Amino acid sequence: MKPVYKYIDVFSGAGGFSLGFHLTGRFKSLLAIDNFKPAALTYKTNFPHALVVNEDVKELDKELLTGMVKPDEIDVIIGSPPCEPFTGANPMRKKDPLDRLYSDPMGQLTLHFIRIVGYYRPKIFVMENVPAITEDGLRDALSIEFKRVGYEKIYFNALLAEDYETPSHRKRVFISNIPITPRKSSRRITVKEALSDLPEPGEAFPNHERPPDPPWRKLKRIHRLRWGEALIHYHGAEKSLPNMVKLNPNTIAPTVLGSSRFIHPFEDRFLTVREQARLMGFTDTFVFIGGRDEQYNMVGEAVPAPLAKAIAWYLAGKLDEEVT
Repeated sequence: MKPVYKYIDVFSGAGGFSLGFHLTGRFKSLLAIDNFKPAALTYKTNFPHALVVNEDVKELDKELLTGMVKPDEIDVIIGSPPCEPFTGANPMRKKDPLDRLYSDPMGQLTLHFIRIVGYYRPKIFVMENVPAITEDGLRDALSIEFKRVGYEKIYFNALLAEDYETPSHRKRVFISNIPITPRKSSRRITVKEALSDLPEPGEAFPNHERPPDPPWRKLKRIHRLRWGEALIHYHGAEKSLPNMVKLNPNTIAPTVLGSSRFIHPFEDRFLTVREQARLMGFTDTFVFIGGRDEQYNMVGEAVPAPLAKAIAWYLAGKLDEEVT
């Protein structure tokens, strides 16, 4: 019987990253940390065996953390510090890339992830973020910070979620002390396939209530949209970005973000939270706690579960090699 490896999830959000690890049957979450109460409640609901700490990570020192979970109890640390300081979708992003890490209070949270990795010195750590976290000196800065806590070699693993059977596009970098190269799937799961077997909104199904209809004028515009067209555009730091896109049923969906709202390909309405969660590969048994907008945000800010699962299988293989 193969061993079950233990891990900590820092900046866990609702638990998309952890869900992928859980689905392999090879990992057990001992501790999750997130300061957003609906996310912490969602995590605890779906992973009742885990200790969930709903606190600001800056307030958690070594004595407190290692008193809850000892360093020799864990094998892996995973986590997703906020991407807002780094992403080009943020119009308030600082101009100097290093300021995004060292001056922006949210960017500094990445350094707190590294601090916690240093407390535990796990066999493997994996930190997820947007590719822009590697731009213009940030890659070297992060390598230096991880070296300070004992990791000489750092790898910046860029992966596409759709390569691992996620029904939406998402490119993310997974920073780790090992190269991470899961086997890609040859399948692409389309929007139509992802949504096809769901019941009508409002039926007894978790997080599947029909969203409020938009105002009449906006509804008329929605009706005229073609597949792939957006109702609105907003300006990020680098370019104009679409929102309220009418999904093309025959392709994967665009990137799901916390602010994303998608229009159903065949009906003049927004997707339900459950439909949006399907686009991120969440299982239907995964329940989101909180208000509707909070639920949408938790879905959009997660690591897609199929991608997380592929990473987890890869890590389990590497850890098995150490055991044997």
